[in-house]
Formats: sequence, structure tokens, C-alpha cells
Amino acid sequence: MAQSQKVTFEGASGETLAARLERPNGPVRAWALFAHCFSCSKDVHAAQRISRRLTTHGYAVLRFDFTGLGQSEGDFANTNFSSNVADLIKAADYLRETHDAPSLLVGHSLGGAAVIAAAPSIAEVKAVATLNAPADADHVRHHFSKDDVEAIKTNGSARVSLAGRDFTIKKQFLDDIEDHKLDTVVGEMKAALLIAHSPIDETVGIENATRLFVAARHPKSFLSLDDADHLLSREADTNYAADSIAAWASRYAPPAQLGPPPQLRSGETAIVEETGLGGFHSWAVTGEHAFIVDEPEQVGGLDGGPAPYDMLSAALGACTTMTLRMYANHKGIELGRITTRVTHSKVKAQGPSDLFDREIEVEGLSDESLQLKLLEIANKCPVHRTLERGAHVESRYKSTR
Repeated sequence: MAQSQKVTFEGASGETLAARLERPNGPVRAWALFAHCFSCSKDVHAAQRISRRLTTHGYAVLRFDFTGLGQSEGDFANTNFSSNVADLIKAADYLRETHDAPSLLVGHSLGGAAVIAAAPSIAEVKAVATLNAPADADHVRHHFSKDDVEAIKTNGSARVSLAGRDFTIKKQFLDDIEDHKLDTVVGEMKAALLIAHSPIDETVGIENATRLFVAARHPKSFLSLDDADHLLSREADTNYAADSIAAWASRYAPPAQLGPPPQLRSGETAIVEETGLGGFHSWAVTGEHAFIVDEPEQVGGLDGGPAPYDMLSAALGACTTMTLRMYANHKGIELGRITTRVTHSKVKAQGPSDLFDREIEVEGLSDESLQLKLLEIANKCPVHRTLERGAHVESRYKSTR
């Protein structure tokens, strides 16, 4: 799992804003900000799933509750689109001061409009991605009935129902959204722009994506979210959106700060060298294959790859499966798919303290005599024999002076 941390920072109006920082296991390719939809929170499904999915591609993502929403302080009635944009800029300041400035902004619905508006004020931003975003902030007015709008204008404020919850909306909110047209902003924006939109979105119509795309200058891209709903409520849709954003943004995000794997010397079987990213995160190289090895977070690792005993268990499973397939090929026996499952545990008993519990399964095999023979052959696999027989390890220290 990715590393997830609760954090707070000061918003544009001085209130404390609640946030969650999602970090990948291993090197951070780039830092990103995610802006949630109107009247939602940082924990809405789309925000959670997309942020966490982006971590699998090496992006660290900060998502937060705008002032007056979710777990953040402040009164929602006193906020507006301009204050949301200001909160985004403060979130970028927080990342810049504590980690690194965001180079990627991602926004959903009105959050998409907000990241477009905020981008020119965050110098380090290289890429902006929107999901079902309106072409101007005034589109939010469609959430209110004519009676709501009339009451707000007449009385200065009114209680309106949004997504099943009641909010107080003041006239200053309506006045503010009238002033935010995004055509000019995207036309002058220096960052690359990806507009992702569902053609069947009934909340924010596809014509909004057309308007933004036509107004924007290159580099600009469009991604159809196919049959997704406005809130991207299906996990398959959020995964698709996140994977597409990651692939697109890789052209603009800096490369991961991970050096090349070490090189084997002649005659060596394997080499393991720390990557320098902290914990136990290390390169492992054997033959032509290079991969990351690590330890779980609970013992101080980054969980960026398999742990040593996990690899030892996998080696036993691999050797068993391959030995059985070699035996079947040699004897001309037709066997279905072979599966070996291994569970490693520590036991308190006389003798060896490590137990490798091995379970073998062959697809479609019902012949009990052949099953017993395969168990006999499995016990002859080289890794099994090495583990039971034990091995001698000779160590020496090489001075780097």
C-alpha cells in the first residue's frame, strides 16, 4: 500500500485546512495537488481513488478539504470560487515549503475549473488535468433552482440543498462566480492541459469540454471518459482516469530520482545495493534482471518491493513448479497448470525455526497416485534440498579506500 498521512495547513483565510498526503512506495516522480468537486470533500470516492492510483505511478498527491468543507475549519457560507482558488495556491505553498512544489494539478468538476484558475499563480506547474470540469465557474448556478437564486438575490443568502445536504449560499458567491470565465485563462496558460470528460455527463455537459479545448493553446489533449457518470462513481472509471493522467503527465513531470541499478561483475550471481531513498529500499540485480527489494512499513521500510524472506519463499515456489514441469515433460505426462503456494513462518520448536508450508495444485489432476508422485518429485527440487540441507556462506569485507 501507498503511504497515507493526515496533514494540515493554513488556508487563504487563516483557517486550518485538513488534508491527506498520499505518497508512493519508493521514489516520488512528481508532486501533485487534487481539487475535489463542488460541495464535496477530499474523501469523495473520485478524490480518494484517483489520488491513490496516481501513487502507483510514482506521484505524491495532496488532497484537501476546501475552507468550510469536510474536516477543514471555516464557514462555507463565507467562501466562493475565488477563495477556493486561493486555498489551492496555499496548498501549493505548503507542498513547496515541506516537500516540493506541485508540477501537476488535477481537478474534478468545479475543482477542475479551480486548478485552471490557480495554475498561473503556481510557477512550478507543468501540467493541468481536469475531469468533467465546467468551462466557467458560473456553471455552478445550475445546482440551484430559480427560486433559490431569487431568494439569494433578494435576501442576501438562502439555504439550498446540494447533494442531499443543506448549505447557506450568500449573494457574494453568485457575484463571484460571474467574474470567472476560463476561456482566457486556458488560452494564456503555459502548462500543458488535459481535458477529460464523459460525453454522457448530465451535470456538466460535454460542450464545456469542447469550449475549453477550443480556447486552450497547445500542448492540449482530450480524453473521453466514455460512459462514466459525473462523479466517476465506478472504480474502473477512476482507475482509467488516473492511469491516463499518469501516462500523459509523464511527458511533463521530472523523472524519478532513482539512480540506475548497479552492474554485476564477471562471475557474480547477484548484487543488492541501497538506492539511497531511505529505509531498506535497494536495487537487486541478478542476470539481466533488475528490481527493487525492501521491507514492510511496519519494520521501517518503504514497502517498495519484496522482502528477503518473501523472495526466498518465491524461490521455493518457483523451483517447485519448474521441477514438476520438467519431470512431466521428461516423462511425457500431460499436466494442467501447476500452482505452488508457499507460506513462511517462524516456529518455536527444537531444530529449525523456519517453516515453509508448501501447497501444490495441478489443474484437472484427479489421479491420487500421480499426486503422491508429484509430492515426491517436489521434495527433490534444488531449492528445497538447499533449504533442508543448509548452505555455507563465506563473507569478506571489501575496503573502499
